[in-house]
Amino acid sequence: MARHGGGRGWYGKLVGAALGVTVLAVGASVWTAQADPVSGPSPKATASAAPGGDSEQVDVSIAHASEAGARGVNITIDDGPDPAWTPQVLDILREYGVKATFCVTGIQAQAHPDLVKEVVAAGHRLCNHTVSHDVTMDKKPEAYQKKEILDAERMIIEASGGVRSMYYRAPGGAFTPYSRELAASRGMRPLGWNVDTKDFEQPGADAIVATVQREIANGPTVLFHDAGGDRAQTVEALRRVLPWLEEQGYTFGFPVR
Repeated sequence: MARHGGGRGWYGKLVGAALGVTVLAVGASVWTAQADPVSGPSPKATASAAPGGDSEQVDVSIAHASEAGARGVNITIDDGPDPAWTPQVLDILREYGVKATFCVTGIQAQAHPDLVKEVVAAGHRLCNHTVSHDVTMDKKPEAYQKKEILDAERMIIEASGGVRSMYYRAPGGAFTPYSRELAASRGMRPLGWNVDTKDFEQPGADAIVATVQREIANGPTVLFHDAGGDRAQTVEALRRVLPWLEEQGYTFGFPVR
C-alpha cells in the first residue's frame, strides 16, 4: 500500500504484540525512484526459507504492465486477508468475473488461512506483502529485509496449502535493489501500482471511483485494500468501478511476470 500519513494504529498494535515491530508511516513514495537497476551480488535464499519447491528467477524490475495487454487492468488488493472485508471483495470480484492479485501479509495469512485458500480457489493470484507491513523496509538492514520476505513466503505457502506468491509488493513501495533481487530469485516479480485509490484514507466511495476514472490512463495496476479498518467504501467503490472499466473497453488481467 502507499505510504499514507495516518491510520496505521491497527498494524502497529498487531505487529507490536506479535513481533515487537512498530509500524511507522512515512511520506508518500515515488515509484520512478524505485526502479533503478539492481547492482551488486545476488542475495541467496536459504534452503529453509520456504517449503513448496524451487522457483524460477523472474525479472527484478518493478512490474506495472498487464498480461491482458494495452487495455488490460490489474486489480490489486492489499493488506489482508480480513474476515470482515475479504469475503465481500471476493463476492464482488466473482459477480463481475474479475480475477485480482491479493497482496497478503504473513501475519494476516497465518491468522486467516481459510481466506487465503478461498482466494486461491477463486482463481486469484497471491502476492507477498512481507510479514509485518513495515513501510520503513528500505531503511532496514538486508538481514531484516530477508527475514520479512522469506518468513512471509513461508507463512503464505503454509496458509494457502502450498501455493506460492507470484509477486512481491514492498509495503509503502519501500523496495530496495536487494529486496527486489531476493524476491525475483524466489519467483516473485516486484509489483508496483499506477493508480493509488487512497481508499485507505477513507475519502468516500465517490472519491475512490473518481480517482480510478481520472488516473487509469496513467497505467493498468490499481491499488485497493481489504484490511486495516473499515473498508466499506472500498467495497462500494469496487462495485461501481468494475462495470465502469468494462464499459470503457478495458479487460481485467494479472500483472506481467
